[in-house]
Amino acid sequence: MSRIGKKPVPIPDGVQVSVAEGKVTIKGPKGQLALEMTGTISAKVEEKAVQISRGNDLRMERAKHGLYRALIANMVFGVTKGYEKRLEIQGVGYRAQVSGRNVLLYVGWNTKVPQVYQIPEGITVTCPTQTEMVIQGIDKQLVGQVAASLRAVRPPDAYKGKGIRYQGEYVRKLPGKTVGATGA
Repeated sequence: MSRIGKKPVPIPDGVQVSVAEGKVTIKGPKGQLALEMTGTISAKVEEKAVQISRGNDLRMERAKHGLYRALIANMVFGVTKGYEKRLEIQGVGYRAQVSGRNVLLYVGWNTKVPQVYQIPEGITVTCPTQTEMVIQGIDKQLVGQVAASLRAVRPPDAYKGKGIRYQGEYVRKLPGKTVGATGA
């Protein structure tokens, strides 16, 4: 049995969980999420907890057992507290701003024409300062994907450290070329 899969997922107050035909729907104060389960994995709600079980011991079913339990736990956390990722922008003249459902990134190539990133539904992006971005939402996967996509516009440079990085991310800098070295 999967160690993670056999643990029940506790349901906090204010959260409603319903299971119907292999689909788990979770409603909470921040919104609603749904998950379609495949294979012989099933879920049932019993006294303030969701219990995940599998129908057989095939390798794929064992792998899915713990996966679905973790996904449901993430959904419960998302509809109660939500997820957040923070990005920092470093570099002279590098900045970001939110305009409607778009993020305008001025990160190098042309200071007059920004890189435009369209924000998907269910995600909010704010810029407390010009060099910080805060991505929030209830879906852990979507928040992480948006943060990774924004970071990919200009990942941190290994020589100067300029670019977009996660808050607290350490970028190891490489030494540049040494001046006056002879190749003889």
